[in-house]
Amino acid sequence: MKLNEIRDNEGATKKRMRVGRGIGSGKGKTAGRGVKGQKARSGVAIKGFEGGQMPLHRRLPKRGFNNPGATDLNEVNIGRIQQAVDAGKLDASAPVTVEALIAAGVVSKARDGVKILGVGELTAKLTFQVSRASKSAVEAIEKAGGSVTQSLATADEAVASA
Repeated sequence: MKLNEIRDNEGATKKRMRVGRGIGSGKGKTAGRGVKGQKARSGVAIKGFEGGQMPLHRRLPKRGFNNPGATDLNEVNIGRIQQAVDAGKLDASAPVTVEALIAAGVVSKARDGVKILGVGELTAKLTFQVSRASKSAVEAIEKAGGSVTQSLATADEAVASA
């Protein structure tokens, strides 16, 4: 077999139906769209439209709530912080803050602060100044000889300082 002999298997591809090419073609005249009406016209997109009846998405009750006062925190595991310390991107002697984590590439942007989570191992003695920390993270940090200072600034203060 040569490259110029390669072709699809028999019946693998099917010729495209050319519509609107005469009555004898089987898809001429109305081209399979039926007769008149909105859907017979070109450029019709009626997603969710039910002919004037109240659409299903409007008949169903609304659910949920978007909290305007919610805080959007960066969640960082202690294992990820230990990786940054091992790689030399995070200074173990300086306090670990949002700015330090951004500079180390652990988080991409400040958002409303940082929450430290307890997944992974922490061996470095670090001082954390973060918005929040889980109980397991605080235990792991204190076990490694470090300390945690939690201070959740309001969203307005976080925006002002960023």
